Amino acid sequence: MSEPLDLPAAPIGEEEWHTQVNPWLIAASVVLVTFMQVLDTTIIMVALPHIAGSMAASSSESTWTLTSYLVSNGIVVPMSAWLALKFGRKRLMLISTMVFVVSSMLCGLAPNLPLLIVARIFQGAGGGVMVPAAQAILLEAFPPVKRGMAMAVFGFVVVLAPIIGPTLGGWLTDTYSWRWAFYINVPVGLLSMLLMARFLEDPPWIKNRQAGKLDGPGFAFLAVWVGALQVVLDKGQDEDWFSSAFITRLSILTLIGLAAFILRELRTAEPMVDLRVFADRNFAVATLTIALVSAVLYSSAALLPQFLQSLLGYTAQLSGWAISPRGFGVLCATPLVGYLLSFMDGRKLIMFGLFLIAVSNYMLGRLSLEIGMADLVIANVVQGFGMGFIFVPVTTLSVSTLRTQQIGNATALFNLVRNVGGSIGLSVVVTFLVRAAQRRQNLLAAHLTPYDPAYQQRLLHLQSALVPLVGAPQASKLAHGVLYGLLVQQSNVLAFVDTYRWMAIAVVVCVPGALLMRKVIAGGRRQTH
Repeated sequence: MSEPLDLPAAPIGEEEWHTQVNPWLIAASVVLVTFMQVLDTTIIMVALPHIAGSMAASSSESTWTLTSYLVSNGIVVPMSAWLALKFGRKRLMLISTMVFVVSSMLCGLAPNLPLLIVARIFQGAGGGVMVPAAQAILLEAFPPVKRGMAMAVFGFVVVLAPIIGPTLGGWLTDTYSWRWAFYINVPVGLLSMLLMARFLEDPPWIKNRQAGKLDGPGFAFLAVWVGALQVVLDKGQDEDWFSSAFITRLSILTLIGLAAFILRELRTAEPMVDLRVFADRNFAVATLTIALVSAVLYSSAALLPQFLQSLLGYTAQLSGWAISPRGFGVLCATPLVGYLLSFMDGRKLIMFGLFLIAVSNYMLGRLSLEIGMADLVIANVVQGFGMGFIFVPVTTLSVSTLRTQQIGNATALFNLVRNVGGSIGLSVVVTFLVRAAQRRQNLLAAHLTPYDPAYQQRLLHLQSALVPLVGAPQASKLAHGVLYGLLVQQSNVLAFVDTYRWMAIAVVVCVPGALLMRKVIAGGRRQTH
């Protein structure tokens, strides 16, 4: 290992810039708006059946309220760095928050599904700026030695909000109406605007730089590949993936759009996003790590409520409570990680966090129809603790070897890849779950033959119990139906078990990858290997 090297000095007035207010006041203002935006990505998940019912729409049509939000959000996220230079980061945060608040009100007032989808598009566009801009504001407001604690607070909000979203959404929907899942954003958004107007200020590299001309072709290519990809991921399983000409064409369009976007951004003199930041090893590895972790965490969080509701009969609100202990794990871990990161190797913290997430998925891989709430709570607390140990150091290390004026662009790309990774991972895992259930059903069905003594005994027992109720002819049909229902139920349980165990293996494989990053020591210096 060579001696620690200082990062190249930045121009005067940039690295030495300090905010005129307490950075924790800045943190409070941007963390509040971040919590509101991230919460909204999951709060309406449990309300989709109610939305479909009240608007005479199918379940498939109601999911477009999610897809429209994600598409517009994904398109705007990479533009946040350019928009910050164009309008100023403070003004941009105020404008985007206002757009988010107004569109949230319109979502709650929407009389039909098309208008709700339009309002969600504007809501996603307003929210797309918030997370990367808030992350950049925090990293710039705090000196390098304190960025670990700042990212601990930010990480706590980013991972906690999606956890409590389904629980809060279920309670609001059951108690009042699904419309209150949108109305709740209005007072929170207005309060955050007051705080940001009072405490935020733009650093000199934002004030003194002029935004170049908007890269129109780059924006068009971005919209094409992000939009097409989200539709593919959202509808792929329903259309049986590449057996569908529609999905195949959209997949080709996604690849063409992505290739054109990369070539355009690398060749143009004024790119919308500077992809050359991926040449930094820490940023590239950290971004890949967060994409893989997001894929597993999104999938784990989505599968557990499905298991509890479809196989154990939990209500939407109760299943939300079952996964909420992850928030307790995050709450315990993030302050500790923020402290440890000031003097410990962040790569080791990431490896420990990955190990905990692998353990939690293995614990969930022991699901059965007799599982108790205590087992679910322990597994989710462990997973939440691991999440805290990953997000904070990954976010900090991702920008630790970049210049401060590169942070805005880097955080936009970081969040885009995180969102795309989560979406791809969720679609892959859902497909694996469906195929695993089919495979398990075929294996179990091989034992349901007239030559299997256990099957024959069970069938005769059911028939004898049903004959006094429905008569002999009908009893035989019902007995076969009961056994088939048990077959499907056990197949689904085993499919969930297989899926969680494979996710645990995938996380374990990622553990050594943390060592690919350079070691960064307190004060923003790095060690080369």
